[in-house]
Amino acid sequence: MLIFPAIDLFDGKAVRLFKGDYENMTIYDNEPLNTALKFKNFGAEWLHVIDLEGAKTGGCKNFDTIINIKHETNLKVQTGGGIRDLKIIERYLNSGVDRVILGTAAVTDKNFAREAVKNFGADKIAVSIDVKNNFVAIKGWLENSDLNAFKFCEKIFNDGVEYVISTDISRDGTLTGANLNLYKDLQHIPGIKIIASGGVKSIDDIKDLAGLKIYGAIIGKAYYTGAINIKQAIDIAK
Repeated sequence: MLIFPAIDLFDGKAVRLFKGDYENMTIYDNEPLNTALKFKNFGAEWLHVIDLEGAKTGGCKNFDTIINIKHETNLKVQTGGGIRDLKIIERYLNSGVDRVILGTAAVTDKNFAREAVKNFGADKIAVSIDVKNNFVAIKGWLENSDLNAFKFCEKIFNDGVEYVISTDISRDGTLTGANLNLYKDLQHIPGIKIIASGGVKSIDDIKDLAGLKIYGAIIGKAYYTGAINIKQAIDIAK
């Protein structure tokens, strides 16, 4: 299992939200590159970088910061937030980003994920399924859709999407533990690569997730509060 240390960006700063609430934001680093370099020193291969302003309103508000992190660390980077057309995907990939994460647009435009995979390849595209009460949330978690999360996962997999990032919003930023049942249920699709996100609080969570043999796990607030040592998590996940 791969470990994806997370950097959430707002106004060029590394921040974390509590349960996706933009009014409940903590700033952890005014210079996110410093955090990214720490992750590199811990042995990380990938970074998970999200533009929270983009997720909320669309656009690429933190594009330059993300590309600077990629170039200065030379780590693999998957990024998302406000990516709602093929031109933005192309811009990120041409600038060196390794994988682009689709969120709201993959829900509101039923053909978007399929077209993205067709144009750029399955390895370059991930879809984020943010789950609230078994339904998909959109627009930076501010709105609920009427799509069942599990049926939506099946739909995008049939469209060619292989990488799915699943976040239980009720646990994100809460340090209450990963929703293991959610990831078990999503794994019923043979060949899908699940990246777990939300609520990871301890090394025991990493052990449990690795035991599910999922593709990856994102570590966010647990690192920033000192609850998880990234190097230890990477060693255990291997």
